[in-house]
Amino acid sequence: MSKAPFPRPILFVAGAVILLSIVTAAVGRLTGAANSTPTAPAVASRELLFRDQPNGAVAVYDARNTKVPIEMIAPATNGFLRATVRGLAQQRLRQDASVSVPFRLTEWADGRLTLADPTTGRAVEMEAFGITNESVFAELLTAQAKS
Repeated sequence: MSKAPFPRPILFVAGAVILLSIVTAAVGRLTGAANSTPTAPAVASRELLFRDQPNGAVAVYDARNTKVPIEMIAPATNGFLRATVRGLAQQRLRQDASVSVPFRLTEWADGRLTLADPTTGRAVEMEAFGITNESVFAELLTAQAKS
C-alpha cells in the first residue's frame, strides 16, 4: 500500500508564505518601519543603580545620590523588577560591559516607559508586561530617598 505524494501546490504556497514573511521582516528592519525606538519626546528620566544586598534585598539608588536608596525591594518580592534588571545585568556580563553605569528609566510623552542600558543598547518596554508590572517602575521615577 503506497501513500499518495503530498500535493506540490500546497508546498509551493507554504514556501511562498514563508519567503514573504522573511522579506517583509527584512524590509521593515532596513527601512526602520519595525524600529521600536520611541518617537515621542521624553517627559521624565532617571538614572538608577540596583544593588543586591546581603539579606537578598535589592537597593535602588538614584545615580546622583548613592548614599541613601530611593527604594528597598524586600527579599523574595517583586519578581518582575528583579527579573528585568537581572536580564539587563546578564547582558552586560556577556558583553564585558561596565556594571557601574546606571540604567536609564524614561517616561515618554505617549505614556510609554522604558528601562534602558546605555552600555549594551538594550531597552525593555514596560507596557508589554501590563500595567501592574509597569507601575513598579513608574514609581521609581518619583521615589524619594528612604532615610
